Amino acid sequence: MANRIVLNAVSYHGKGAIENIVPELKGHSCKKAMICTDPDLVRFGVTAKVTDLLDAASFPYVVYSNVKANPTIENVQSGVKAFKEAEADCILAIGGGSAMDTAKAIGIIVNNPEFADVRSLEGVAPTKKHAVFTIAIATTAGTAAEVTINYVITDVEKKRKFVCVDTNDIPEVAVVDPDMMSSMPKGLTAATGMDALTHAIEGYITKGACTISDMFHLEAIRLISHSLRGAVQNTPEGREGMALGQYIAGMGFSNVGLGIVHSMAHGLSALYDTPHGVACAIILPTGLEYNLPVAGKRYRAIGRAMDVEGIDRMTDEEAALATIAAVKQLSKDVGIPADLKNIVKEEDVRFLSESAFADACRPGNPRDTSVEEIVELYHSLM
Repeated sequence: MANRIVLNAVSYHGKGAIENIVPELKGHSCKKAMICTDPDLVRFGVTAKVTDLLDAASFPYVVYSNVKANPTIENVQSGVKAFKEAEADCILAIGGGSAMDTAKAIGIIVNNPEFADVRSLEGVAPTKKHAVFTIAIATTAGTAAEVTINYVITDVEKKRKFVCVDTNDIPEVAVVDPDMMSSMPKGLTAATGMDALTHAIEGYITKGACTISDMFHLEAIRLISHSLRGAVQNTPEGREGMALGQYIAGMGFSNVGLGIVHSMAHGLSALYDTPHGVACAIILPTGLEYNLPVAGKRYRAIGRAMDVEGIDRMTDEEAALATIAAVKQLSKDVGIPADLKNIVKEEDVRFLSESAFADACRPGNPRDTSVEEIVELYHSLM
């Protein structure tokens, strides 16, 4: 079977990368941008780092900031309306996964209005036209939404998240500038960083893994495990390493899929508004333990990338357990809770498990599962 790899047409990395935004807009003959961002980024002046560049170049724009941490159908639909009313012809998505996921859905619907209900985009959507020209500017080091063909929207009415997978939604240009991430608080840095590690590890053991994705994921694991503690302390080296590591993870998992850690995490965000990265970090070690009988032989390479001492002298089982322990230690070191005791309610476990089983990420899990087994996994974390 042939393996497909879809990436941005152009991406910029490193300090000062945002200086390329205006030239890219002009190079693509854009006339007016809609900036899709969240209200906190506007409030704390992060969005201004980009709007200052636009102002200096006299490039017209309008700001749309009706974006929630877990973006909703309403956020998308009001964004489509705002884009049309502004008579914009391009989108600048400034933020983490929330802003970028919202921007992707807006851009898709503007050019494919038959999907205006948003729900019809769930799964692998048969859109015909590429989204509106989009430049994605990352402000968090975790989701890698700037390089993926995925986005996640919350259906408030049905209390669930749904995953959309569409090659037409990938931003044409990605901008990954660590200076845009320097104002992230410790908690958000830790959560988004562990989300990135989960992307890399789940992508490495997923059923769809291939030689190219393995290359991306192992390097991402190395960069993230070496950089996350420093990023939480806001060191330049930590920020730079995380910015690159999370992007490389996105290059991989976007093309080969994830697993039940993400499936289970999506439900927690939809039902309790739990930060996605926190949910992933808590569930990841349990997911690794669950998948050990099927994917355990791959754990040695993960542990080696994380610099687990003496791993090459260990048996396969010892190496796998040492790798899981290293993941737990990293999560603990950056302040992630160890369990779901203060999050999940017993009466919701069945609904959460059914939602996780129906989630688009679940089929990629290396070990085939069932609703009942997912129920047991939730209980083990409570």
